[in-house]
Amino acid sequence: MRSSLRRTRWATALGATTILALGACSGDGDGGSTATDDPILVGISLPLTGDFSEPGKGVQQGYEAWAKITNDKGGLLGRQVQLKILDDQSNADRVVADYEQLIGSDEADLVVGPFSTRLVVPAARVAEEYGMLFVEPAGAAKEVFSQGFKNLFYAAPAVANDHYNHLAEYLLALPADKRPKTVAYAAMDDPFAQGTAYGLKDKMEAAGIKTVVNEVYPPNTTDFSSIAAKIASSKADMLVGGSQYQDGVNLIVALQQLNYQPKLAAFSGAPTNPEFAKAIGNKTEGVLSPTGYSPDAPYPSNKEFVEKFTAQFGKAPDEDQANGYTAGQVVAAAVTAVGCAEQGDCQKKLVDWVHGNKVETVVGPLSWDQTGKPQGAHMIQQWVGGKIKIVLPATVKEADFVYPKPAW
Repeated sequence: MRSSLRRTRWATALGATTILALGACSGDGDGGSTATDDPILVGISLPLTGDFSEPGKGVQQGYEAWAKITNDKGGLLGRQVQLKILDDQSNADRVVADYEQLIGSDEADLVVGPFSTRLVVPAARVAEEYGMLFVEPAGAAKEVFSQGFKNLFYAAPAVANDHYNHLAEYLLALPADKRPKTVAYAAMDDPFAQGTAYGLKDKMEAAGIKTVVNEVYPPNTTDFSSIAAKIASSKADMLVGGSQYQDGVNLIVALQQLNYQPKLAAFSGAPTNPEFAKAIGNKTEGVLSPTGYSPDAPYPSNKEFVEKFTAQFGKAPDEDQANGYTAGQVVAAAVTAVGCAEQGDCQKKLVDWVHGNKVETVVGPLSWDQTGKPQGAHMIQQWVGGKIKIVLPATVKEADFVYPKPAW
């Protein structure tokens, strides 16, 4: 055991670090291993400041909820789960240094991923070099799965380019005179944001629906007046924003000021955020977004997650928080099945188990191909009657699809 060494390192660690330690530890109780007070250390780097801080903090809450719920049930293998969370400041160089520290210096037993493809890819390279299982909550762009990673798994139903599949199927099934004829696209220069928007763009263009605006903007963009002017002057029937949160809000506000009124507006990362409605003046009706999670989803573990997360944080979870929790569920399933949680040979056993099995989670059953790509599809949520509800696919819908959307 490395408990004395680990305590010394933690006591002297510097920098922006959050440590979550919950409860006392115990042996596994089966008589087959020695009882220990050494926790299972899970290393995580997240963008708690910088461009991705809003969703990064949501993922952090998801990880913290997973640790608390797990520990309240006795932990994993009879040991408590302890999280060490570093702030990578939304910086790719920093995230590499963080995982080098977590795996090499802090000797984390397990690691899970950060938020955003920009950070997941460099972080995954470090995990791969050390042979660590790497379950990540928010790296959905296609480039994540073309790197040749053997240890990476994305803990969500679908990759970015497939997020809008149900929306594309719905729109292209409409009579020709009812479909949108022109679309304006504005996407953050980010693999996930562009992946979601352009996955839909490819399908729409293949069906003959014309692209009239195609703008890409830097992640730190705050002034959307020029992009909004191009979109408004195009009079596009449909608007697609490849957004995170604040950029999506800022673009909508700029378009509202120009009185641009699309028949349909879709944003990849803003409408599901709890602050979205207030941020755009409660003019949300008809705005939609793909989502891999709903608090009302009937999956067995979801009811417990929603109840206990709400008790812990005073609000229901959203998708970012569910994604962090799901990553924890996948790791826990592997650890429980394999019976180990440490660096070395154990990690290959964990990786092999995840490759070969399906895991029940709060976003539904997950399984993966050899690249770590999940084998599912996202739902489509839309603001209907002042609430965001599932509208596609029809098998799980909570409300009818609204088209065209009312004015915002």
